[in-house]
Amino acid sequence: MNNDELYIKRCIELAQKALGKTYPNPLVGSVIVHNGKIIGEGYHHKAGENHAEINAINSVENKDLIPESTIYVSLEPCAHYGKTPPCALKIKELGFKKVVIGAMDSHDKVNGKGKKIIQDAGIEVVSGVLEEECIQLNKRFFTYHEKKRPYIILKWAESADGFLDKDFKPTAISNSLANQFVHQLRADEHAILVGTQTALNDNPSLTVRNAEGVNPVRILIDFDLKVPQDFKIYNDEAKTLVINSIKEGTENNIKFIRVGKENFLPDLMPALYKEQIQSVIIEGGSYTLQQFISAGIWDEAIVIKNENLKLENGTKAPVFQQNINETENLRDNTINRYVNLSQNGELYYLK
Repeated sequence: MNNDELYIKRCIELAQKALGKTYPNPLVGSVIVHNGKIIGEGYHHKAGENHAEINAINSVENKDLIPESTIYVSLEPCAHYGKTPPCALKIKELGFKKVVIGAMDSHDKVNGKGKKIIQDAGIEVVSGVLEEECIQLNKRFFTYHEKKRPYIILKWAESADGFLDKDFKPTAISNSLANQFVHQLRADEHAILVGTQTALNDNPSLTVRNAEGVNPVRILIDFDLKVPQDFKIYNDEAKTLVINSIKEGTENNIKFIRVGKENFLPDLMPALYKEQIQSVIIEGGSYTLQQFISAGIWDEAIVIKNENLKLENGTKAPVFQQNINETENLRDNTINRYVNLSQNGELYYLK
Protein backbone atom coordinates (compact mmCIF):
# COMPACT_ATOMS: atom_id res chain seq x y z
CA MET A 1 0.00 0.00 0.00
CA ASN A 2 1.53 3.35 -1.01
CA ASN A 3 1.38 6.50 1.14
CA ASP A 4 -1.61 7.99 -0.66
CA GLU A 5 -3.57 4.78 -0.04
CA LEU A 6 -2.48 4.67 3.59
CA TYR A 7 -3.82 8.18 4.24
CA ILE A 8 -7.08 7.58 2.35
CA LYS A 9 -7.52 4.40 4.45
CA ARG A 10 -7.21 6.61 7.52
CA CYS A 11 -9.84 8.97 6.02
CA ILE A 12 -12.21 5.98 5.70
CA GLU A 13 -11.56 4.95 9.33
CA LEU A 14 -12.37 8.46 10.53
CA ALA A 15 -15.50 8.71 8.36
CA GLN A 16 -16.90 5.45 9.77
CA LYS A 17 -17.04 6.97 13.27
CA ALA A 18 -20.19 8.84 12.19
CA LEU A 19 -22.03 5.87 10.65
CA GLY A 20 -25.80 6.37 10.99
CA LYS A 21 -25.49 10.02 12.04
CA THR A 22 -24.82 12.08 8.89
CA TYR A 23 -28.05 11.67 6.87
CA PRO A 24 -28.74 13.02 4.30
CA ASN A 25 -25.03 13.73 3.93
CA PRO A 26 -22.38 11.15 3.07
CA LEU A 27 -19.70 9.80 5.43
CA VAL A 28 -16.45 11.69 4.84
CA GLY A 29 -13.03 11.69 6.51
CA SER A 30 -10.05 13.95 5.89
CA VAL A 31 -6.35 13.94 6.81
CA ILE A 32 -3.74 16.68 6.36
CA VAL A 33 -0.11 15.60 5.88
CA HIS A 34 3.07 17.72 6.01
CA ASN A 35 6.43 16.14 5.14
CA GLY A 36 5.14 12.63 5.82
CA LYS A 37 3.54 13.52 9.15
CA ILE A 38 -0.20 13.83 9.89
CA ILE A 39 -0.81 17.36 11.25
CA GLY A 40 -4.61 17.41 11.06
CA GLU A 41 -7.58 15.02 10.99
CA GLY A 42 -11.33 15.38 10.87
CA TYR A 43 -14.58 13.81 9.78
CA HIS A 44 -18.15 14.94 9.15
CA HIS A 45 -20.10 14.36 12.38
CA LYS A 46 -23.65 15.23 11.32
CA ALA A 47 -25.63 17.22 8.75
CA GLY A 48 -25.51 20.98 9.28
CA GLU A 49 -22.12 20.81 11.02
CA ASN A 50 -18.66 21.32 9.53
CA HIS A 51 -17.57 19.03 6.73
CA ALA A 52 -14.59 16.71 7.20
CA GLU A 53 -12.09 19.01 5.45
CA ILE A 54 -12.98 21.98 7.66
CA ASN A 55 -12.66 19.88 10.84
CA ALA A 56 -9.27 18.63 9.63
CA ILE A 57 -8.12 22.21 8.81
CA ASN A 58 -9.32 23.47 12.21
CA SER A 59 -7.32 20.75 13.97
CA VAL A 60 -4.00 21.91 12.45
CA GLU A 61 -2.05 23.77 15.15
CA ASN A 62 0.41 25.58 12.88
CA LYS A 63 -1.62 26.92 9.94
CA ASP A 64 1.60 28.22 8.30
CA LEU A 65 2.34 24.62 7.24
CA ILE A 66 -0.85 24.35 5.14
CA PRO A 67 0.58 25.71 1.82
CA GLU A 68 3.26 23.00 2.05
CA SER A 69 0.76 20.25 2.94
CA THR A 70 -1.41 17.67 1.16
CA ILE A 71 -5.05 17.28 2.14
CA TYR A 72 -6.58 13.81 1.75
CA VAL A 73 -10.35 13.38 1.60
CA SER A 74 -12.39 10.18 1.08
CA LEU A 75 -15.00 11.93 -1.11
CA GLU A 76 -14.64 14.83 -3.55
CA PRO A 77 -14.85 18.20 -1.71
CA CYS A 78 -18.23 19.89 -2.15
CA ALA A 79 -18.64 22.82 -4.53
CA HIS A 80 -22.06 24.16 -3.48
CA TYR A 81 -23.42 26.38 -0.74
CA GLY A 82 -25.60 24.27 1.54
CA LYS A 83 -25.74 24.72 5.31
CA THR A 84 -21.99 25.34 5.09
CA PRO A 85 -19.83 27.05 2.42
CA PRO A 86 -18.10 24.89 -0.23
CA CYS A 87 -15.01 23.02 0.99
CA ALA A 88 -13.40 23.27 -2.47
CA LEU A 89 -13.25 27.08 -2.08
CA LYS A 90 -11.70 26.79 1.37
CA ILE A 91 -9.00 24.44 0.04
CA LYS A 92 -8.34 26.89 -2.81
CA GLU A 93 -8.24 29.88 -0.44
CA LEU A 94 -5.74 28.22 1.92
CA GLY A 95 -3.58 27.16 -1.02
CA PHE A 96 -2.81 23.53 -0.24
CA LYS A 97 0.09 22.06 -2.22
CA LYS A 98 -1.88 18.99 -3.28
CA VAL A 99 -5.29 17.34 -2.87
CA VAL A 100 -5.86 13.57 -2.92
CA ILE A 101 -9.47 12.35 -3.37
CA GLY A 102 -10.77 8.81 -2.74
CA ALA A 103 -14.01 8.72 -4.75
CA MET A 104 -15.66 11.34 -6.92
CA ASP A 105 -19.11 12.50 -5.84
CA SER A 106 -21.91 11.45 -8.19
CA HIS A 107 -24.32 13.88 -6.52
CA ASP A 108 -25.59 16.45 -9.05
CA LYS A 109 -24.41 19.41 -7.01
CA VAL A 110 -20.78 18.23 -6.88
CA ASN A 111 -19.93 15.69 -9.59
CA GLY A 112 -16.47 16.91 -10.62
CA LYS A 113 -17.09 20.57 -9.81
CA GLY A 114 -15.13 20.48 -6.56
CA LYS A 115 -12.12 18.91 -8.26
CA LYS A 116 -12.33 21.49 -11.08
CA ILE A 117 -12.35 24.48 -8.68
CA ILE A 118 -9.20 23.15 -7.01
CA GLN A 119 -7.44 22.32 -10.30
CA ASP A 120 -8.32 25.72 -11.79
CA ALA A 121 -6.57 27.29 -8.81
CA GLY A 122 -3.37 25.55 -9.93
CA ILE A 123 -3.39 22.94 -7.15
CA GLU A 124 -2.37 19.39 -8.04
CA VAL A 125 -5.28 16.91 -7.66
CA VAL A 126 -5.13 13.12 -7.62
CA SER A 127 -8.44 11.22 -7.54
CA GLY A 128 -9.57 7.59 -7.50
CA VAL A 129 -7.29 6.44 -4.66
CA LEU A 130 -8.84 3.33 -2.98
CA GLU A 131 -11.91 4.33 -4.99
CA GLU A 132 -13.83 1.06 -4.49
CA GLU A 133 -13.38 1.20 -0.71
CA CYS A 134 -14.51 4.83 -0.68
CA ILE A 135 -17.60 3.95 -2.74
CA GLN A 136 -18.33 1.02 -0.40
CA LEU A 137 -18.11 3.42 2.56
CA ASN A 138 -20.93 5.46 0.99
CA LYS A 139 -22.88 2.64 -0.68
CA ARG A 140 -26.08 4.11 0.83
CA PHE A 141 -25.41 7.65 -0.46
CA PHE A 142 -24.40 6.46 -3.95
CA THR A 143 -27.36 4.06 -4.31
CA TYR A 144 -29.76 6.79 -3.18
CA HIS A 145 -28.50 9.37 -5.68
CA GLU A 146 -27.82 7.06 -8.61
CA LYS A 147 -30.80 4.69 -8.33
CA LYS A 148 -33.23 7.16 -6.76
CA ARG A 149 -34.07 4.68 -4.01
CA PRO A 150 -32.66 3.68 -0.61
CA TYR A 151 -29.94 1.05 -0.15
CA ILE A 152 -31.92 -2.05 0.85
CA ILE A 153 -30.82 -4.61 3.43
CA LEU A 154 -32.98 -7.69 3.94
CA LYS A 155 -32.72 -9.20 7.42
CA TRP A 156 -34.25 -12.18 9.15
CA ALA A 157 -33.46 -14.90 11.69
CA GLU A 158 -34.34 -18.52 10.96
CA SER A 159 -34.13 -21.88 12.72
CA ALA A 160 -31.87 -24.70 11.51
CA ASP A 161 -34.91 -26.17 9.71
CA GLY A 162 -35.87 -22.89 8.04
CA PHE A 163 -38.69 -21.38 10.14
CA LEU A 164 -39.13 -17.80 11.41
CA ASP A 165 -41.30 -18.79 14.37
CA LYS A 166 -42.87 -21.82 16.06
CA ASP A 167 -46.51 -22.54 15.31
CA PHE A 168 -46.94 -18.99 13.93
CA LYS A 169 -46.26 -17.39 17.34
CA PRO A 170 -43.35 -14.98 18.04
CA THR A 171 -40.29 -17.07 18.93
CA ALA A 172 -36.82 -16.00 20.07
CA ILE A 173 -34.40 -17.39 17.49
CA SER A 174 -31.20 -15.38 17.82
CA ASN A 175 -28.94 -15.34 20.89
CA SER A 176 -27.94 -12.27 22.92
CA LEU A 177 -24.83 -11.59 20.80
CA ALA A 178 -26.84 -11.69 17.58
CA ASN A 179 -29.43 -9.39 19.21
CA GLN A 180 -26.71 -6.87 19.97
CA PHE A 181 -25.54 -7.15 16.35
CA VAL A 182 -29.11 -6.41 15.16
CA HIS A 183 -29.42 -3.34 17.38
CA GLN A 184 -26.09 -2.02 16.09
CA LEU A 185 -27.37 -2.59 12.55
CA ARG A 186 -30.47 -0.51 13.39
CA ALA A 187 -28.27 2.28 14.74
CA ASP A 188 -26.12 2.22 11.58
CA GLU A 189 -28.96 2.37 9.05
CA HIS A 190 -31.39 5.16 8.27
CA ALA A 191 -34.72 3.32 8.44
CA ILE A 192 -36.33 0.00 9.28
CA LEU A 193 -39.41 -1.49 7.60
CA VAL A 194 -41.98 -4.10 8.63
CA GLY A 195 -45.26 -5.33 7.20
CA THR A 196 -48.71 -5.44 8.81
CA GLN A 197 -48.46 -9.03 9.99
CA THR A 198 -45.15 -8.56 11.83
CA ALA A 199 -46.44 -5.41 13.51
CA LEU A 200 -49.62 -7.19 14.64
CA ASN A 201 -47.88 -10.40 15.77
CA ASP A 202 -44.81 -8.94 17.51
CA ASN A 203 -45.88 -5.38 18.43
CA PRO A 204 -42.24 -4.27 17.91
CA SER A 205 -40.95 -0.81 18.85
CA LEU A 206 -38.11 -1.04 16.24
CA THR A 207 -35.81 1.17 18.31
CA VAL A 208 -32.13 0.87 19.26
CA ARG A 209 -31.79 -0.57 22.75
CA ASN A 210 -28.73 -2.80 23.06
CA ALA A 211 -26.31 -0.51 21.22
CA GLU A 212 -25.25 3.13 20.98
CA GLY A 213 -26.98 5.20 18.33
CA VAL A 214 -29.94 7.04 16.92
CA ASN A 215 -33.33 5.34 16.47
CA PRO A 216 -33.96 4.65 12.78
CA VAL A 217 -37.00 6.04 10.95
CA ARG A 218 -39.72 3.37 11.24
CA ILE A 219 -41.64 2.37 8.12
CA LEU A 220 -44.85 0.36 8.44
CA ILE A 221 -46.49 -1.16 5.37
CA ASP A 222 -50.14 -1.31 6.44
CA PHE A 223 -52.47 -0.85 3.45
CA ASP A 224 -55.74 -1.16 5.36
CA LEU A 225 -54.47 0.52 8.57
CA LYS A 226 -55.07 -2.63 10.60
CA VAL A 227 -52.36 -1.92 13.19
CA PRO A 228 -53.94 -0.13 16.20
CA GLN A 229 -52.53 3.30 16.99
CA ASP A 230 -51.77 2.28 20.57
CA PHE A 231 -49.14 -0.20 19.29
CA LYS A 232 -45.48 0.60 20.01
CA ILE A 233 -44.69 1.47 16.38
CA TYR A 234 -46.94 4.54 16.81
CA ASN A 235 -45.18 5.82 19.95
CA ASP A 236 -43.10 9.01 19.87
CA GLU A 237 -39.66 7.37 20.09
CA ALA A 238 -38.91 7.76 16.37
CA LYS A 239 -40.20 9.31 13.18
CA THR A 240 -42.62 6.84 11.57
CA LEU A 241 -43.87 6.54 7.98
CA VAL A 242 -47.09 4.56 7.52
CA ILE A 243 -47.44 3.33 3.94
CA ASN A 244 -51.14 2.72 3.34
CA SER A 245 -53.86 2.98 0.70
CA ILE A 246 -56.32 5.06 2.75
CA LYS A 247 -54.92 8.39 3.90
CA GLU A 248 -52.19 11.02 3.64
CA GLY A 249 -50.98 13.58 6.14
CA THR A 250 -48.81 14.15 9.20
CA GLU A 251 -49.76 13.74 12.85
CA ASN A 252 -46.87 14.61 15.21
CA ASN A 253 -44.05 12.15 14.40
CA ILE A 254 -46.28 9.97 12.21
CA LYS A 255 -46.56 10.55 8.47
CA PHE A 256 -49.17 8.69 6.43
CA ILE A 257 -48.16 8.11 2.80
CA ARG A 258 -50.68 6.76 0.33
CA VAL A 259 -49.45 4.09 -2.11
CA GLY A 260 -51.53 1.74 -4.29
CA LYS A 261 -51.65 -1.92 -3.20
CA GLU A 262 -51.11 -3.36 -6.64
CA ASN A 263 -47.48 -3.38 -7.71
CA PHE A 264 -46.58 -1.36 -4.61
CA LEU A 265 -42.78 -1.77 -4.64
CA PRO A 266 -42.17 0.39 -7.74
CA ASP A 267 -44.33 3.10 -6.07
CA LEU A 268 -42.74 2.67 -2.63
CA MET A 269 -39.21 3.35 -3.90
CA PRO A 270 -39.92 6.91 -5.20
CA ALA A 271 -41.95 7.61 -2.01
CA LEU A 272 -38.96 6.70 0.19
CA TYR A 273 -36.60 8.61 -2.13
CA LYS A 274 -38.81 11.69 -1.71
CA GLU A 275 -38.58 11.26 2.09
CA GLN A 276 -34.76 11.24 1.67
CA ILE A 277 -34.45 7.76 3.17
CA GLN A 278 -30.96 6.53 2.22
CA SER A 279 -31.02 3.01 3.62
CA VAL A 280 -33.68 0.60 4.88
CA ILE A 281 -33.49 -2.66 6.79
CA ILE A 282 -36.41 -4.87 5.72
CA GLU A 283 -37.13 -6.76 8.97
CA GLY A 284 -40.17 -8.71 7.92
CA GLY A 285 -42.24 -10.61 7.86
CA SER A 286 -41.79 -13.44 5.41
CA TYR A 287 -44.36 -12.10 2.93
CA THR A 288 -42.83 -8.60 2.84
CA LEU A 289 -39.28 -9.98 2.51
CA GLN A 290 -40.35 -12.33 -0.28
CA GLN A 291 -41.79 -9.43 -2.28
CA PHE A 292 -38.43 -7.61 -2.24
CA ILE A 293 -36.58 -10.84 -3.10
CA SER A 294 -38.94 -11.69 -5.99
CA ALA A 295 -38.69 -8.17 -7.41
CA GLY A 296 -34.88 -8.25 -7.10
CA ILE A 297 -35.02 -4.94 -5.21
CA TRP A 298 -32.33 -5.46 -2.56
CA ASP A 299 -28.62 -4.76 -2.17
CA GLU A 300 -27.55 -6.81 0.82
CA ALA A 301 -29.11 -9.61 2.86
CA ILE A 302 -28.26 -10.62 6.41
CA VAL A 303 -29.59 -14.00 7.51
CA ILE A 304 -29.09 -15.12 11.12
CA LYS A 305 -29.33 -18.89 11.49
CA ASN A 306 -29.64 -20.69 14.81
CA GLU A 307 -27.82 -23.94 14.04
CA ASN A 308 -29.16 -25.80 17.11
CA LEU A 309 -32.81 -24.77 16.98
CA LYS A 310 -35.45 -26.88 15.22
CA LEU A 311 -38.97 -25.40 15.17
CA GLU A 312 -40.68 -27.99 12.93
CA ASN A 313 -43.75 -25.90 12.19
CA GLY A 314 -44.54 -22.22 11.66
CA THR A 315 -43.84 -19.41 9.19
CA LYS A 316 -41.38 -20.58 6.54
CA ALA A 317 -38.29 -18.44 5.95
CA PRO A 318 -38.22 -16.65 2.58
CA VAL A 319 -37.12 -18.62 -0.48
CA PHE A 320 -33.67 -17.24 -1.16
CA GLN A 321 -31.07 -18.79 -3.44
CA GLN A 322 -27.88 -16.80 -3.38
CA ASN A 323 -24.20 -17.44 -2.77
CA ILE A 324 -22.97 -16.40 0.66
CA ASN A 325 -20.38 -13.62 0.54
CA GLU A 326 -19.35 -13.60 4.17
CA THR A 327 -20.05 -15.64 7.31
CA GLU A 328 -19.60 -14.79 10.97
CA ASN A 329 -20.25 -17.05 13.97
CA LEU A 330 -21.74 -15.67 17.17
CA ARG A 331 -21.74 -18.77 19.40
CA ASP A 332 -24.51 -21.04 18.04
CA ASN A 333 -25.76 -18.35 15.63
CA THR A 334 -24.33 -17.94 12.14
CA ILE A 335 -24.65 -14.60 10.38
CA ASN A 336 -24.57 -15.00 6.60
CA ARG A 337 -24.22 -11.92 4.42
CA TYR A 338 -25.17 -11.80 0.77
CA VAL A 339 -24.68 -9.11 -1.87
CA ASN A 340 -26.96 -8.65 -4.87
CA LEU A 341 -24.40 -8.47 -7.67
CA SER A 342 -27.01 -8.80 -10.42
CA GLN A 343 -28.49 -5.55 -9.12
CA ASN A 344 -25.25 -3.61 -8.72
CA GLY A 345 -22.94 -4.97 -11.32
CA GLU A 346 -19.49 -5.15 -9.73
CA LEU A 347 -19.68 -1.72 -8.11
CA TYR A 348 -20.26 -2.74 -4.53
CA TYR A 349 -18.60 -5.54 -2.71
CA LEU A 350 -18.41 -6.45 0.97
CA LYS A 351 -15.31 -5.70 2.92
